[in-house]
Amino acid sequence: MIIHEREKDFVMIAQHDHARVSEEAAENWQEDYFLGMDKKESVLLAVREHDRCWIEPDKEPLWNELTQQPYSFMDYPGGSKLAFYKQGIDDVVQMDPYAGLLCSLHYASFLENATSTIGKNFFNEEKQRQQELIKQLRIGYDRSLSFHLTLLKFCDNLSLYICLNEPGTPKGQEHYFYRKGSQQKFFFADETLIDAKWLNQQTVSLSISPFKKELKVQLPYKAVKKEQIKRTGLSAAYNESPLLLREVTFV
Repeated sequence: MIIHEREKDFVMIAQHDHARVSEEAAENWQEDYFLGMDKKESVLLAVREHDRCWIEPDKEPLWNELTQQPYSFMDYPGGSKLAFYKQGIDDVVQMDPYAGLLCSLHYASFLENATSTIGKNFFNEEKQRQQELIKQLRIGYDRSLSFHLTLLKFCDNLSLYICLNEPGTPKGQEHYFYRKGSQQKFFFADETLIDAKWLNQQTVSLSISPFKKELKVQLPYKAVKKEQIKRTGLSAAYNESPLLLREVTFV
């Protein structure tokens, strides 16, 4: 679950809904900026399904007593989270080995500097999976694969941008993930960071746009009232809250 706290409620966004916005970004990528077009369908599948591991846990969000807010994908209990990661990657590999490889590379990167035993084990097991998939696919870690992984991460982060920031948020008040621009660099942007900022409540400007044209997306979310959580508990409050839509145009 993606969580953004406001004064009277929590904005709660299911990971798989956020991933669908990521897919729209990837699908509307300019062809001249897309390396390895023969793998495009696999790349789109990876972007769409990269967070499928959260489908089941997001149906029953958990309350974090320590922080007094719902658990998010960032602070979710580590053992369970890594088990979800593994199952999600397993599922995508079954759909499409190349898409599964991208998801494995994506998730393993989160644990590259892990210090815990379970984190190190996850990273090492995924590295082994990646070697096997690369051998099965008869490919190397080439420029196209590197680009596809970077595209996945960029689209993931761009969708998270409109999840973690309230529409219209001034640059200096954005979630700390985004105050220095994206972390992904592309050849068409001369390897510079692409910066995003809110122009108004419905529009996000990109310093360099990779898209064919203006991209309009709809992000489903729930605004779960804190008072309702106190009365009924998180699960009931979440399930009873109406599904809303955040409409955003990237320019």
